[in-house]
Amino acid sequence: MGRRRGSAVNKMFIWVRKQSMKVKIFLGVACFMSSLLGLRFLVKDINQFFVASEFVHAAGILVLIYKLTTQNTCSGLSLQTQELTAIFLAVRLCCSFMMEHDIHTILDFATLVSTLWVIYMIRFKLKATYNEDLDDVPKYYLIVPCAILSLFIYPHTYHSHLSKISWAFCVYLESISVLPQLSMMQKTKMIEPSTAHYVFALGVARFLGCAHWIIQVYESAGAYLFLLGSGYFWLPMVLLAEAVQTFILADFCYYYVKSVVNGQLLVSLPPV
Repeated sequence: MGRRRGSAVNKMFIWVRKQSMKVKIFLGVACFMSSLLGLRFLVKDINQFFVASEFVHAAGILVLIYKLTTQNTCSGLSLQTQELTAIFLAVRLCCSFMMEHDIHTILDFATLVSTLWVIYMIRFKLKATYNEDLDDVPKYYLIVPCAILSLFIYPHTYHSHLSKISWAFCVYLESISVLPQLSMMQKTKMIEPSTAHYVFALGVARFLGCAHWIIQVYESAGAYLFLLGSGYFWLPMVLLAEAVQTFILADFCYYYVKSVVNGQLLVSLPPV
């Protein structure tokens, strides 16, 4: 029975692979909307999506820690992505101390400490196994645009101007922080399990974050888009940032699930 089920799923992946880009996009959107509908009926308090998202991200970091401590190698991991992650987490943690003081603050602190440990291991303890030549996306290419955008589009709240700009910067940087890791994986083609689990966890986390905003907009008939914002653009930009990262990770998640279904330990990406 298990083999038949696996064979049927594998045939489905092969069928999807053969379809045109328009059909693939339609199927992707259909799956995304179906998942949103299912989540809406299963979860009563949609604010829990953010907590779940942060838990999944933290779980992904724990997978990396397990890899680094048991395998003594950081091969395939992007230091650039880890440092970008540490930057937006550190800034968001400062904002959280001033603006929230809740479960999000605790989760961000734990994730930041774990990320800093991963950075330390890559930079110093396991430097000999780091593929620096493949991790070549300059951080400032991503940081500078996010910083400039945050000066113009940020939440309109009662907090300090610096806090509002900093929070916007975190949202924008988080949405593209995974790009160096994806670029590195595209060059290697074969991704070992721990790295694949980590990136898949990021994909799930971003899907949950995106689901929160979409459901909020839907249930308010669009009015939620304009509740806060500088020039009415803040919440639309948040939704766009979440959608961008979800889209960026969607293709990898497809191949990850396909590899798991086929019982493969390594995730294989197609040529560009």
